[in-house]
Amino acid sequence: MCGIIGIVGNSSVQDRLIESLKRLEYRGYDSAGIAAQVNGKLERRRAPGKLRELEAVVAKEPLNATTGIGHTRWATHGAPTERNAHPHIVGRVAVVHNGIIENFAELKAELIATGREFQSDTDTEVVAHLLDAELATGLSPREAFAATLARLRGAFALCVLIGGEDEVILAARNGPPLALGYGQGEMYVGSDGLALGPFTNRIAYLQDGDWAVLTHNGAEVYDASGAPADRPIRTVPSSAVLMEKGNYRHFMEKEIHDQPEGCQRTIAAYVDTLGGRVAVPGDLDFAKLERVQIVACGTSYIAGVIGRYLIEQLADLPVDVEIASEFRYRDPAIRPASLVIAMSQSGETADTLAALRYCTERGMQSAAIVNATESTIAREVDVVWPIHCGPEIGVASTKAFTAQVSVLISIAIAAAKARGRLSEAEEQRLVKVLLEAPRLIAEAIGLEDAIRDIAVEVSKAKDVLYLGRGPMSALALEGALKLKEISYIHAEGYAAGELKHGPIALVDDQTPIIILAPFDAWFEKSASNMSEVMARGGQVVFITDTEGAKHAPAGAKVVVTAPSSDPLISALVMSAPIQLLAYHVAVLKGADVDQPRNLAKSVTVE
Repeated sequence: MCGIIGIVGNSSVQDRLIESLKRLEYRGYDSAGIAAQVNGKLERRRAPGKLRELEAVVAKEPLNATTGIGHTRWATHGAPTERNAHPHIVGRVAVVHNGIIENFAELKAELIATGREFQSDTDTEVVAHLLDAELATGLSPREAFAATLARLRGAFALCVLIGGEDEVILAARNGPPLALGYGQGEMYVGSDGLALGPFTNRIAYLQDGDWAVLTHNGAEVYDASGAPADRPIRTVPSSAVLMEKGNYRHFMEKEIHDQPEGCQRTIAAYVDTLGGRVAVPGDLDFAKLERVQIVACGTSYIAGVIGRYLIEQLADLPVDVEIASEFRYRDPAIRPASLVIAMSQSGETADTLAALRYCTERGMQSAAIVNATESTIAREVDVVWPIHCGPEIGVASTKAFTAQVSVLISIAIAAAKARGRLSEAEEQRLVKVLLEAPRLIAEAIGLEDAIRDIAVEVSKAKDVLYLGRGPMSALALEGALKLKEISYIHAEGYAAGELKHGPIALVDDQTPIIILAPFDAWFEKSASNMSEVMARGGQVVFITDTEGAKHAPAGAKVVVTAPSSDPLISALVMSAPIQLLAYHVAVLKGADVDQPRNLAKSVTVE
């Protein structure tokens, strides 16, 4: 979603604002802008499109100031045009905003009735008008800001400049995250710690309902009631090195290749390699659980589906996996002897957070599988299970997905041991298998040249089908999602057994069929599905392993042979080929791989 940065500095902030906005590009955006106090007067520069467009504007008309705010906008209300780009300036107020003001229409009508005129189609401009109107009554900036916040309904993060207040930034959070950065005589505010990385590693996180006044001397933070609040300052490790693409063309390409190391880092956090045991953080008693409820969105949801197979098979523990955006609206039956697991790379996904709160309010124990351990979801659960994959910049998730699955595998083993379903010897065998995953993922990435050749044909298609059985049916969903996200080719993933129940009608000689079929308990049935498809002219790409390649039916257009692996980790190993296929198809089509249209990395509003 939208990215926010603000600096109360001792030197020029123009270039630093833009530098931080570049670190927020991964959130997805379609316009950008900055505003600053220049000799007591508010000025701004805005441009639709990518940051290079804003840089061109600023090169012609620099902003020479030491206090400023910046924004990358992902359009919700109003098209991605210059007039809708942030910051919005009304009178003495400049504002940038992430989120949605749910009652903006009624507030706008009220303001228009008083004679105010609007210049944009956004909900954000209502905030600027409201605050300017409050200032016009004689209230101080702090009083006016508090009064404005009390009128707003929705999820929002705000950063504000007030004309004439040369060294002050106002900020507020109600839903979408905001972090404060503490420097040497400077203060910073941003959508996440990543944006603040070039300036400081001393970070504090605002909580829901908080608002703050930033000056050179620090930050005064107030809670929703207006009472002073103490938000702890943490020293966080620098992640700047992880922000570089290195020799790769795109962050997504780099992150695919990062997966062996990333999974190794994840697994190392959950496995006692010397003892051959899994050590899952927290004091949850899996033996007493009656059920696990996983709530997630997008790729995290698909990781959860894979986790369901593993947890139920190993631990004999029932697992439900639901799309978070649908979960609470069907009034699901909740049992306190259950565990809810919220899965979100960012830890800020609004739908997942809402589903989590629905469960915890009804007495369920809670855990989170997240990448951001200081995120809202992480702070609201009983147990945090970090995925340890480092910042993921590409909008289409790759290394976060395999890291999530790695954590779920560890949880499945731990739950099985706690419930008496695994002997010590079997636990040690499974741990050994899990430790093989990074090497096998690296070998699967080594198939890139073969995948690049396949991408040439797939890039010409209008429709693509992905099929699989067991955990591979979930991976079929992920393959289709990746292709749709970054290449804009229509793709669908199906459990292969459903082929005869409708999807086979789509098969013709123009439709690539990607079949995921390692040599496992489902292999013969998957091979049978392959034959059915080929009999109808389908162009099959059969992704299997060494043993599966020996038994594959003749007639596939291409057989891709991934390294053989235990079913425990086959989803990890088979992920790389489908990620690489989506990536190279997108490159061939000239798509914006890291920032695909209409998508955002962190979806912080419903």
